Amino acid sequence: MTERLKQSRILIYSHDSFGLGHLRRCRSIAHSLVARYKGLSVLILSGSPIIGSFDFRARVDFVRIPGVIKLKNGEYTSLGLHIDLEQTLAMRESIIYHTAVSFKPDIFLVDKEPTGLQGEVRSTLEMLKQAGCVNVLGLRDVMDETEQLKQEWERKKVLPVLEDIYDDIWVYGLREMGNPIAGIDLSPSTLARISYTGYLEREVPNEPNRVAPIDPSEPFILVTAGGGGDGVDMLDWVIRAYETEPELPYRAIIVTGPFMQAFEQQEFHDRCKALEKVEILTFDSHIELLMKKSVAIVAMGGYNTFCEILTLDKRALIVPRSVPRQEQLIRAERAVKLGLASMLNPAGERPAQQMVAALRALPNQPNPSFAKISDLLAGHENIAEMVREYLEPNEQAIVTA
Repeated sequence: MTERLKQSRILIYSHDSFGLGHLRRCRSIAHSLVARYKGLSVLILSGSPIIGSFDFRARVDFVRIPGVIKLKNGEYTSLGLHIDLEQTLAMRESIIYHTAVSFKPDIFLVDKEPTGLQGEVRSTLEMLKQAGCVNVLGLRDVMDETEQLKQEWERKKVLPVLEDIYDDIWVYGLREMGNPIAGIDLSPSTLARISYTGYLEREVPNEPNRVAPIDPSEPFILVTAGGGGDGVDMLDWVIRAYETEPELPYRAIIVTGPFMQAFEQQEFHDRCKALEKVEILTFDSHIELLMKKSVAIVAMGGYNTFCEILTLDKRALIVPRSVPRQEQLIRAERAVKLGLASMLNPAGERPAQQMVAALRALPNQPNPSFAKISDLLAGHENIAEMVREYLEPNEQAIVTA
């Protein structure tokens, strides 16, 4: 069923410059909304340097803002421009603000960062609020350990923005996974604006004529490090397992991610050349197709990968990072309790035999659907209904066949 929302517009802000998670989540939401509502247009603001590598549906477009990258010491620097950070941030804020002025959105959806990178969307939020736009904050199912998130939001002066400027807060997950902002000192009226959408079901493209980068015809376990910037420990652990036990029952296809350091990628490629049952590639913009054909998945437990595991009902071994955020670790621990995945904690020595045992057990563990959790993947449907509630007063939705 499709519906028409004539000339309605949604602007989505995705702050990320390094990594794929925020962009892929925003793209998934945008695609589901234009598929549901004819006449709706969605524009994504993103600092991702590889946003142009992705396909976008009709009525979804993007504006690329200058990229920044977070250094290991927590500071930011310009990604592609040889200018100082202050100038880059000023350019980003100006582009965001003037894009919003020109686009005139009915809804402004901000992904994860309530005030944007270094507060760059605060002025846009204030301007759009005065113009009658609906400001919505979208949060992952898990943000971080409570005390760390509380300190971060106090430093960024987030609470007044949540209280006064946002109309709604959407949590892209289940209440059973916990409140991602529990412990934050919010007023009862703000807490009442939190809605749990369920997870975002991922669309698996149907491309029968597509030539896969690696032959997927024989059974395999897919090992994905997401963007790859922080996946070195997990991939090393898996490769050492195959180096220790070459006769593991299934071959592995490893996707390092495009943001892994070149020298680290090269080292992994060299090691995999010596392993008969391991193949490796850097990036696949349609990794969902590899996921669909896999026997099982080994991943770090980022939000989007977790959604893909649930969508495809794949057995999964989560090997989460715990620094600089504990998001993945918390998600993995809660997923294990709900019966949605298994987990290995990479903290410590990471003995190869421990991974060997986990890889042997993985194909026999229950699929996520065995947990029988209702509305597990209702995210897109619930978001569409909330969008309709906001837009219908201005333009009645008309149901079409």
